[in-house]
Amino acid sequence: MVSEERKEMTVSEAGRRGGNRVKEKYGTTFYREIGQKGGETVAEERGREFYREIGKKGGETVRERRGGGFYAEIGRKGGQTVKERNDPDYYSRIGKIGGSRGRKRGPVSE
Repeated sequence: MVSEERKEMTVSEAGRRGGNRVKEKYGTTFYREIGQKGGETVAEERGREFYREIGKKGGETVRERRGGGFYAEIGRKGGQTVKERNDPDYYSRIGKIGGSRGRKRGPVSE
């Protein structure tokens, strides 16, 4: 009879193993679908304003921890990546598309 040696496992490791097992069984699309359903349920219960509030709090926390220049830095990196992935006329093209659609928001206050 072979004795099984059980190793202690952290909660984090148990969660990771369980998540990987679910991913193997149902696929990554499963997580996307349940996440979307959960988000819609929260929006119905708490209102869409809830997401604005938690997003703002998260943004403020990141700014406090990393400094205001962090957003400028990641914006610059993102813009550079977009520029590298697209042809030289990309920004001109999307600018014309955006300009032709008009404003989505209400009138500007004077």
